[in-house]
Parts: sequence; C-alpha cells; structure tokens
Amino acid sequence: DALGQESKFMCGMYRLRFLTAQRGGEISQMRRVDIDHESKWWTIPAKFSKNGKAHRVPLCDAALKIIEDAIDMGTKSEWVFPSPTTGGPIESIWKSASRVRKNSGVEFRPHDIRRTVASKMTGDLEISRLVVSKILNHVEKGVTAVYDRASYDKDKRIAIDSWGGRLAE
Repeated sequence: DALGQESKFMCGMYRLRFLTAQRGGEISQMRRVDIDHESKWWTIPAKFSKNGKAHRVPLCDAALKIIEDAIDMGTKSEWVFPSPTTGGPIESIWKSASRVRKNSGVEFRPHDIRRTVASKMTGDLEISRLVVSKILNHVEKGVTAVYDRASYDKDKRIAIDSWGGRLAE
C-alpha cells in the first residue's frame, strides 16, 4: 500500500491520524512523556494544542502499538516521531503526502483524514457529534459550554475503542 512505502515514522504518523483523529502537528509533536502506556492515554500539552488547551486522547490498542514501535526504534529523542535530520519533531509531511497521493492515486490532503474519521464516527458508528467534538478538541461556543465542564473521557474512550475496532475489521 502507499503508506507502507513511507518510512516507519511517517507511516505511523498517518495511521495515528486515522486512529485518533488528531491534528498532524499535534501528532508530530508527540512526546514520550505525554503517553501513559498503562492507562492508554495521550495528553497533548496546551503549548502543542492548536486551541491552546491541554487535551486528553484515548489510545486504542492499535494506536498504542504504533507509538510503542516508534519508541522502540531506539532513538534517544524526547519525541515519539523524531526527524532523522534535526532530532526534533518531524515538522512537515508535505513531501510524503505528495508521494502517497502519487502512489495511491487518491487525491487528498492530510487534514482530510480528520474530517473522514469524524464523519465515519458520527455516520457509521452513530457516535454523538458532541463526543466527536471532544475527541477533535474543538472549542464549544454558547451558554451550555460555559456550564458543562465534563471531560467526556469515558465517552471518548468508548468512541475511540469502537473506531479502532472498526478499522481493524
């Protein structure tokens, strides 16, 4: 497949986009210290989140395996997906995206993955838009958002595990 032709780090980053519905920049800046392997949660610190708010992401078994495999590749970097040239996080996937488009014959932008995952979760799995919004770390507006301070962690966990199961099928 087209993803399989990419480096293990790049392939892992794409697959995590499908499994978690998180932004590419947030995945590329994933740090080892932000992964709780035991409870299967990834906490995106506020400084790495687009909206500036810390965000907890449940990790299904397949996502955790990708992360653990990347960490096991033996680099000493703080980043799960370090750049082979700079040692910092991988900063751009545009060359990779161009190769994937060419090799797959599918015209897409990497951000399309997030939209597709959200649409499939609400459409195919009937996960509520509110829960998907929480998974996507979108900022809610309106009076209810001011009063509702729940984390929705349990609902996010159920949704991500269901989605991971669907992808495994």
